[in-house]
Amino acid sequence: MPVVTPDKLVALQRNAEDVRNICILAHVDHGKTSLTDALIATNGIISPKLAGKIRYLDSRPDEQLRGITMESSAISLCFSMARRNAPDEQPRQKDYLINLIDSPGHVDFSSEVSTASRLCDGAVVLVDAVEGVCSQTVTVLRQTWIEHLKPILVINKIDRLITELKMTPGEAYIHMGKLLEQVNAILGSFFQGERMEEDLQWRERVEERVAAAAAKEREKMLLREVDAADGVLNDDIASETTASTNGEFEERDDEDLYFAPEKNNVIFSSAIDGWAFTVRQFATLYEKKLGIKRSVLEKILWGDYYLDPKTKRVLSSKHLKGRALKPMFVQLVLDNIWAVYEAATGGVQGKGDPGMVEKITKSLSLTIPPHILRSRDPRALLTTLFAAWLPLSTAVLVSVIEQLPAPPEAQSSRLPALIDASPGASHIDQLVRNAMINFKTARSDPIVAFVSKMVAVPASELPQNKRRGGMLTAEEARDMARKKRAEIAKAQAASNEDLPNGLGGITEALTMTKLNGDEEANGFSTEQKEDTEQLIGFARLYSGTLAVGDSIYVLPPKFSPASPHAAPEPQRVKVAALYLLMGRGLEPLTSVPAGVVFGIGGLEGHILKSGTLCSQLEGAVNLAGVSMGSEPIVRVALEPVNPSDLNKMINGLRMLEQSDPCAQYEVLESGEHVILTAGELHLERCLKDLRERFARCEIQAGEPIVPYRESITSTSDMSPSKNKDFPRGTVLGVTTSKQISVRLRTRPLPLSVTEYLEKNSGATRKFYAERKAADESRGSDKSAEEMIDVDRSSEDNTRNNNLLSVADFKQQLTGAFDEDKEHQDVWANVVDNITAFGPKRTGPNLLIDTTQSRICRRFLQEVQEGTLDDNHDSDNAPSSTLGPEAFADKISYAFQLATAQGPLCHEPIQGIAVFIEDVTVSPGVDEDTSGRDNLGRLTGEVIKTVRDSIQQGFLDWSPRLLLAMYSCEIQASTEVLGRVYAVLTRRHGRILSESLNEGTPFFTISALLPVASSFGFSDEIRKRTSGAASPQLRFHGFEILDEDPFWVPSTEEELEDLGELADKENIAKAHMDKVRARKGLMITGRKMVKDAEKQKTLKR
Repeated sequence: MPVVTPDKLVALQRNAEDVRNICILAHVDHGKTSLTDALIATNGIISPKLAGKIRYLDSRPDEQLRGITMESSAISLCFSMARRNAPDEQPRQKDYLINLIDSPGHVDFSSEVSTASRLCDGAVVLVDAVEGVCSQTVTVLRQTWIEHLKPILVINKIDRLITELKMTPGEAYIHMGKLLEQVNAILGSFFQGERMEEDLQWRERVEERVAAAAAKEREKMLLREVDAADGVLNDDIASETTASTNGEFEERDDEDLYFAPEKNNVIFSSAIDGWAFTVRQFATLYEKKLGIKRSVLEKILWGDYYLDPKTKRVLSSKHLKGRALKPMFVQLVLDNIWAVYEAATGGVQGKGDPGMVEKITKSLSLTIPPHILRSRDPRALLTTLFAAWLPLSTAVLVSVIEQLPAPPEAQSSRLPALIDASPGASHIDQLVRNAMINFKTARSDPIVAFVSKMVAVPASELPQNKRRGGMLTAEEARDMARKKRAEIAKAQAASNEDLPNGLGGITEALTMTKLNGDEEANGFSTEQKEDTEQLIGFARLYSGTLAVGDSIYVLPPKFSPASPHAAPEPQRVKVAALYLLMGRGLEPLTSVPAGVVFGIGGLEGHILKSGTLCSQLEGAVNLAGVSMGSEPIVRVALEPVNPSDLNKMINGLRMLEQSDPCAQYEVLESGEHVILTAGELHLERCLKDLRERFARCEIQAGEPIVPYRESITSTSDMSPSKNKDFPRGTVLGVTTSKQISVRLRTRPLPLSVTEYLEKNSGATRKFYAERKAADESRGSDKSAEEMIDVDRSSEDNTRNNNLLSVADFKQQLTGAFDEDKEHQDVWANVVDNITAFGPKRTGPNLLIDTTQSRICRRFLQEVQEGTLDDNHDSDNAPSSTLGPEAFADKISYAFQLATAQGPLCHEPIQGIAVFIEDVTVSPGVDEDTSGRDNLGRLTGEVIKTVRDSIQQGFLDWSPRLLLAMYSCEIQASTEVLGRVYAVLTRRHGRILSESLNEGTPFFTISALLPVASSFGFSDEIRKRTSGAASPQLRFHGFEILDEDPFWVPSTEEELEDLGELADKENIAKAHMDKVRARKGLMITGRKMVKDAEKQKTLKR
């Protein structure tokens, strides 16, 4: 294969119509990197014989060791093909630039898929012909739908149908047809969900127009009584009302969404054997032989069409008349593929049939080298045959060029939706919008680029630090000579150690003195410089032309063009370097035109994970809303083995957080340095990078910190209420000064309400932001309640344009309360009395004010009406006496504290409602000081009393722990099914479903597994099944563990079954005690010493 030089690739960047930006997406082990190897071999970067074995884009050692991709990598390829400008013209060779990104398939690295897809215009989606549609296949298809990418489907590993499952061509055709239906059903579900949402929005707009028309009609009716021109008004009203209500819902055709071989957007391939084909290739092959036009053949080669061998006519299924004919795809395509496999690897002892091989090569006019024909390796003959007949790279790259759009076409269709979904879309400069959508590339046009992630590269790998060419420069030759002299001096010193009278030491000293003098004179140190890591931005340019030395603004993810100078104000950064991404290497660039994927230097310290680059600040667009496939759930505390390396570790953690799209670093209140990762494999990779690349010191990791939630429920076997005078959960709290008493009641929320609040946390966050803005406009100071920091970790939710309005939120929340038919009297009118959500002001817990004087602010009512009640501002109260209203914000703050740390093990609470029933303030004993002067002292007392009262009310019910759960999907054969079940049962997993993949011997098992029991699960499954099964774990949510952690046997039956010691383990208590021990809390009921008399001696 001819080697393509970087200069040629750079030249191809200038013609945007000949550029294709694609990403390869699939489930893990479905053949992405093997396919990529075959494409890379076309540019002479690797040998075609090594394609599928070398895994070129898996540049990390652990990627090669495990055989899976962990980081998305980009490479630019050149592909030449003959194209006709007109049907009667001779074909001309035309060069195309393919910017290809290979992405991981493991669920732990879903964030890499998100970052790769935002940079591309099209996607190549691979599906294993045997395993079919898996969990990550659905994820990557959803990602292409969200990002508006045009996909191509590759049904890969068809060789497994031949060699493993021993299918006939007819059976394989039926199997692949069902597989295609499964993939199209997923796309159909996406389309249906979007249409339902659009239909709902259309109905809301119609209702708004009708309401506006009715209001206008009423207004004109009033004017009619004064005005004499009644007839004109009636005509106007009728015409306006008709125009506002006659707008019908526009249906959209979904035909172009689906994969169909006749549309040439489906490729059939075997990446490991190096072959692939589309229907168009075989239509071209049979065009002259059958005398049928290629365009007609493309439509009938796939489907229920049959070829009559006698008349050479094409028949549909209804004209068969009972004849057993094969479908055309089987007869003309699959039979030939199966014949090649039989000829090359079939026959006696699997060594092939030479006669059949000779017949095939003659019929196809193929030339096979003699040494291949004589080879004893049947696979060498097989791959050579297919490489000459159906080369993989040709089928894939031709389909990419013909089916996937160039950057100008893709941006005109993709970007309007992305721009409209960005923050402050209405304030974006029209010049910026037009430059992006219309693909303006001039130097004078606005520059807009999106950096999807930061990539850490060793400084020695940067082009400016690499030596080019084979000859040494004079300076490099002198440096090498100095190193050699230093090595010779050390060797001489070692040999002179045995000389008498210390002559060896003198010789060594003289030699080293001379060497040191030479090196100091030349400014050289023999110590090897530490190879530091440099951060390079992984970016895509949407408009303009970017050059080295340009000064551009770096927009953070929270930037909005509505307030461009808001803190933190974007900074201007000078572009230090531009790079052409070539897989394992980088090539320097001086400038980059729009539509190209490239690397950019000089952004270190300015971009955390992703960001937007823009040449102007006013009216800039923020594209940094990348949705991560998986949120980090596994937390691990880290510490250096050598305490003096703490600063190294902290700096390394910060660099790791920048370079990894999903990893997060935080410091807990206890001082622990914690890293958050998506899963166990992701954690392992992060720790390896931290030790070897970023921190370069020994680091030890603690036990994984698994999140829990605390809640309460009502059961029949609950202990009696602690306060017999009040309903269950009611607590009367009195401050230490006896001056303030608070009566509140805690009770569990209905499950439907809890789920609704969890799903709409973004809406509550938006409501708080609106109320805070209203407070600031009134010039009010921050109250104690606002000392709690709003959780901004899921910032993407706030930028979602589909967030509910306050009226819709109240209506749906009321509907969720109405589902609890048993306690409708308790939840009546609760929504209007909501004071706060918690914890962190967005959680699934409610603080409800039911006092007679309504001392707290009505949260939803204020936000909806846009009015704030000044009576509840304690700072504006003119009276010197304190009333209950002065402590409203303190009670709300105490509610936030109580729900952030539950009484079981200081984990967040969910699913409780706290009713404030009464707050009484009695006059103080000291009459010399006014009540306002005692406010500071009483603030702490009220917060502590209310927090403790909520926790006491919590424990009056039956407490429960909620476990973080993984949804687990495992594909396993019947032979290892029992072993998989044994491992799941031992780790407290729960089987949800088990289904046999039709046409294969594999079962797909869906289960739920506690995160606390998942560590080491993947390794154990692989060991127990000898590698035949591998699980995919994805965070599912929290599930209640229906067991009281404080339960002890009390009845005679329980004591008889379990004994006084309750030998049956209380799983909930075990989880609770483990978390309390980690946090340094007291563990009740644990015996420090058991059978003390046996410990007096060493005897048993």
